[in-house]
Amino acid sequence: MSLVWRALINAVAIFVAAIVLSPNLSWGNVDYGMGDAGRYLSLVLTGLVLGLVNAIVKPILVLLSLPITVMTLGLFLLVINGLMLWLVSSIDVLGFHVNGILWAIVGSIVISLVSFLLSKVLPD
Repeated sequence: MSLVWRALINAVAIFVAAIVLSPNLSWGNVDYGMGDAGRYLSLVLTGLVLGLVNAIVKPILVLLSLPITVMTLGLFLLVINGLMLWLVSSIDVLGFHVNGILWAIVGSIVISLVSFLLSKVLPD
């Protein structure tokens, strides 16, 4: 799957998660001088950065936390996904914000479910 297609799927998943978790997860809080198009550009950029963070940083954290992941029967991967979302949220230029690690974990679950469903429904 191409990088652009994956970024769009992530952007839609972030949009759905922001609607479901409205007060605790928000996007588009940045002004690129483009009006509403800037908000959607920030959403696509957030999806792109989330994809890059999941491709580069996440495998390193999974490898380093392998003992605790095995001890928790894989449940620690939810925490790692939440940390990746929280890391993307800490980049202020994107205009994406998560209120705390717990909401980042819940948001990562919603984003994972939506992106999985979109990956299965949409063609490659």
